[in-house]
Amino acid sequence: MHSSSRLFLVILLLISFRVYSQKNVIDPKYRRSSMYTLMIDDSTREHAAAIKEAFISYPVPDKFDNHNLSNRLILSKAAVEDQTVPIGYFLNTNGIAKQLVAKWFNRNAQGAFNMDLVAARGNYNASEMDASIAKLSKRGAAMLADAGEELIKNTFVLVNDFRYKPMEEIVKETRETANKINGVLSKTKFNLGGLDPNAGLLKAAGDVFSNGYAVLTTSYLYRLVWNDSVAAVFYNDYWTDSLHLDPKKVAAFDSSTIFKLEFVGKEKGWSAIPTTIYSQKSDDQLIFNSTIQGVDVAIAKLQKHHEEFRTKTALYTTDTLSAKIGLKEGLEGGDQYQVMELVQNEDGRTEYKKMGVIRVDRNQIWDNRYMATGDSIKPVDRTLFKGPNKDYYPGMLIRQK
Repeated sequence: MHSSSRLFLVILLLISFRVYSQKNVIDPKYRRSSMYTLMIDDSTREHAAAIKEAFISYPVPDKFDNHNLSNRLILSKAAVEDQTVPIGYFLNTNGIAKQLVAKWFNRNAQGAFNMDLVAARGNYNASEMDASIAKLSKRGAAMLADAGEELIKNTFVLVNDFRYKPMEEIVKETRETANKINGVLSKTKFNLGGLDPNAGLLKAAGDVFSNGYAVLTTSYLYRLVWNDSVAAVFYNDYWTDSLHLDPKKVAAFDSSTIFKLEFVGKEKGWSAIPTTIYSQKSDDQLIFNSTIQGVDVAIAKLQKHHEEFRTKTALYTTDTLSAKIGLKEGLEGGDQYQVMELVQNEDGRTEYKKMGVIRVDRNQIWDNRYMATGDSIKPVDRTLFKGPNKDYYPGMLIRQK
């Protein structure tokens, strides 16, 4: 073979290997939504201390970036059935929206901002972004707009209201439909099946949970309002860095009222637990587990009903299609997920290109709920999907349709 031909072949093989390698490397820095979690705090409620300990010690779900502020408790009373008013008062009087923005831009004690956190979460170049704010060139403006759309706009506040209730009350409240009752019971290792509520379901449930309890979680979801007009005011009127600290802009941000949170919706999540009759764990440990499971259930419901809150997940393997999500995220057999590829246009903005649709394999759903019992015949650490492989590669993103 001629030397030039051999050289061409070597180059071609190297290029092919590089493309193959890139497609099989999972990039863990895909852009997650950010979340700040709080709870309603009322020390007069039953088992309030155990529930509070569980909530405070449990980290933000790993499908979100932790955007917690220092205060995670909202004082309110158990007699308040709908906590929207107390929550709204807390968010407004404490300027939570402004605090969330300040955290995004690493505002220091002197009032200076930087792009370090935005760059880290979005896989951008921090110094380039800092320079872009000063220049506001076409490409710089596109980069900042992209960061706003992909990151800052997807900042959520989740407030959880926990109520400890006897299981008997929950069964009675949900007696009218078998689906609701089975939904409650499925959050434990017990499964009564699709029984007819008019044919002894209440009695069957009572037999199993005669002395059981549950934690009812009502989760209220809010989203930071970040749009072109808010971003323009922020970058033009408030932005100042440590090298060019402008006291007027510091004061302008301090007195600003343009930052808001919008209410998205609320959902209830039931997490039933048997008493120590059916478990070797203490009451406090059972309450701890149930509290965490209740939050996961409520988040899963919010994601099903509110598209803007749905998280993206990286494909884990593609020889057999799989991802590291499961029952905790509310997966059900047959759920459809779009497979998307993150691409960048000539202005530097990112776009999601739809590549296909895959479906959850009902026989291979990972039970990743907190303290899951692991009773499945074939334990797994991921959920499998069905669908044509096409040109999928590990690291591509999937999101529920």
